Amino acid sequence: MKAEKIIKPANGYLMLFVTLLFFTGSIVLAIQQSNPLYLLITGISFIGFFGFILVNPNNSRVLLLFGKYVGTIKDNGLFWANPLYTKKKISLRASNFDSERLKVNDKLGNPIMISTILVWRVTDTYKAAFDVDNYENFVRVQTDAAVRKLASMYPYDNFADEGHDEDITLRSSVNEVSEALEKEIEERLAIAGIEVLEARIGYLAYAQEIASAMLKRQQATAIVAARHKIVEGAVSMVEMALTELSKKNIVELDDERKAAMVSNLMVILCGDKEATPVVNTGTLNH
Repeated sequence: MKAEKIIKPANGYLMLFVTLLFFTGSIVLAIQQSNPLYLLITGISFIGFFGFILVNPNNSRVLLLFGKYVGTIKDNGLFWANPLYTKKKISLRASNFDSERLKVNDKLGNPIMISTILVWRVTDTYKAAFDVDNYENFVRVQTDAAVRKLASMYPYDNFADEGHDEDITLRSSVNEVSEALEKEIEERLAIAGIEVLEARIGYLAYAQEIASAMLKRQQATAIVAARHKIVEGAVSMVEMALTELSKKNIVELDDERKAAMVSNLMVILCGDKEATPVVNTGTLNH
């Protein structure tokens, strides 16, 4: 048998009544009639007490008879089965696994620290019990392997200025990365009969040896982007000022005066500090 088989043994409450009846009845008859043969029934009924199985909600029992798989009990309650059965408990509850922070290289070769949070549960007790050695350890090892593979498939962040402009990155594409991680882990854990309920990145950062350099790089990129916006706005404002002065005939400026005005406005608008105004009390020529 290579697949899970769901069984439902005898009602435990009924068998408890029958077992107690034979156990106590045989003792009473052995005393009253002084017949030791009744003690044989007492011994058999005592062995019957080892056949009771209590299954709590979202738990299961895998039954074996001398190494042969008999079936799995998934219903909760009190049951009775062959006392010679070996009973193995497997939880069907959702389990949470927070992996350790792994040091791996992303697609661009940058060392990063990454960890994942996994929510999983057993759906096939036969595979969990017999197709892998230890299904809980199997989950941990395969999850780490999946995270390492995922990190090597995507860059940590976009570096458009270096020609590395990716659609999906580990830092910004949270949903896409989580879906890819969940699919990768689910394929690996299918052999153990485990269903992946959720998988997502729990921690993501550059490794310590390059974290400072990457922070400076991000700050420089942000400063350049901000300066780019400032220059665009300043050029637009200077153009608007010259257009309005010319349209309303407020003052006539030659090319040299326009160049001086443009230079002064660009310095004022693009400078980090406030400009100190100089009041011209003379004419345009003085």
